[in-house]
Amino acid sequence: MTTITGVRVSDVRFPTSDELHGSDAMNKDGDYSAAYVELITDDPHLSGYGFTFTIGRGNDVCVLAAELRAAILIGRPVADVVGDLGGIYRELKSDSQLRWLGPEKGVIHLATAAVMNAVWDLAARAAGKPLWRLLAEMTPAELVSVADFQYITDALTQDEAREMLEEMAPTRGQRIAELEASGYPCYTTSAGWLGYSDEKLRRLCQEAVDAGYRHIKLKVGANLEDDIRRCAIAREVIGWDAALMIDANQMWDVPEAIEWVQALAEFKPLWIEEPTSPDDVLGHAAVRKAVHPIGVATGEHGMNRVLFKQMFQAEAIDFCQLDSARLASINEILSVYLMAKKFGVPVCPHAGGVGLCELVQHLSVFDYVAVSGTLENRVTEFVDHLHEHFVDPCIVENGAYRLPSQPGYSAQMHAASVAEYTYPDGSQWAARSAASAEMAALSS
Repeated sequence: MTTITGVRVSDVRFPTSDELHGSDAMNKDGDYSAAYVELITDDPHLSGYGFTFTIGRGNDVCVLAAELRAAILIGRPVADVVGDLGGIYRELKSDSQLRWLGPEKGVIHLATAAVMNAVWDLAARAAGKPLWRLLAEMTPAELVSVADFQYITDALTQDEAREMLEEMAPTRGQRIAELEASGYPCYTTSAGWLGYSDEKLRRLCQEAVDAGYRHIKLKVGANLEDDIRRCAIAREVIGWDAALMIDANQMWDVPEAIEWVQALAEFKPLWIEEPTSPDDVLGHAAVRKAVHPIGVATGEHGMNRVLFKQMFQAEAIDFCQLDSARLASINEILSVYLMAKKFGVPVCPHAGGVGLCELVQHLSVFDYVAVSGTLENRVTEFVDHLHEHFVDPCIVENGAYRLPSQPGYSAQMHAASVAEYTYPDGSQWAARSAASAEMAALSS
């Protein structure tokens, strides 16, 4: 009987701040990072991999929390863990002493995401299937049994969710075949980081158009004159037939958000993303009403399914941007997808971070196949950074994700990458520390 014998959690950080990759109005110098979980078994050919995403300092706190969360899995048979994915999730989140530190938000929730992502990866690997296919082959009753309905039954009941899934079940195969032929549509943020020069913005927008992208996103929110100039450059390059999205990364109070977006309305953005505090349901609703027909999008900092429930109930958003490493993995993500289906809000997952593209491709494919059944107004984020560190990197061609084919959740990093970028003792960070010490000695 194969057993989980240990858990290893690594503090992996990439120095993306060197070239301002990932820079936006709120987060100017992030180092894309992961609290990286490895579930080790006594079968050398079977492990589970998962992570949560941060942007540098504090990643070590997530590592410690993930170690606490994962400890209960050690010594358990793999068959028992992957055979009761709903039960394992509920057991993890029921630790009342750890739950007190949330509940279901913050570092503890991020840690739950990292550990359960590894559990789901383990389940898919044990089944020999990519995660999207594992999910797509589960029955409606099985999917409902693993989803988290606590605190959301006033918006969606288990019976309603089962009925929606049953309606889509007979035609799942047809939609899989469509995606195998065309891929799942994505947009790029790689051209629009706020720290990039105008020249680099222009060049990267042109490269995106040449690569087949029809949706491009720019960061905004630091300086209105700069935003107007940069949006004008983007429109000049991509034209008016392509979609332009803008992202403020929570920079504004509600009145400022409305005023700023109205000033950028001439560029006809498809959506304004994170216009204000990610927790401000009524604020998002006010912005949405004021800036229509520009859509409002948010969700990458959506702390749990309850917040999304309220966003849907208040008609506060036009696009739901759930995050695969902030919500508590598939169990909670399923709940949000199902609510979005009921409320008619398209889900366009966030993927601006290390490994997030690898994860969300599975989610978007599953959504189309088993939940939404449509690609209308749906496009998933793609950022062209750090994929080389993953064993099964996502593949994007002509502005679309190709369907993952390898078993698992595509979350496994190369061992060499983990060794090089583990903080602070990995070779990359040790060399930087030594260089800084040498410079300090020379200047003293």
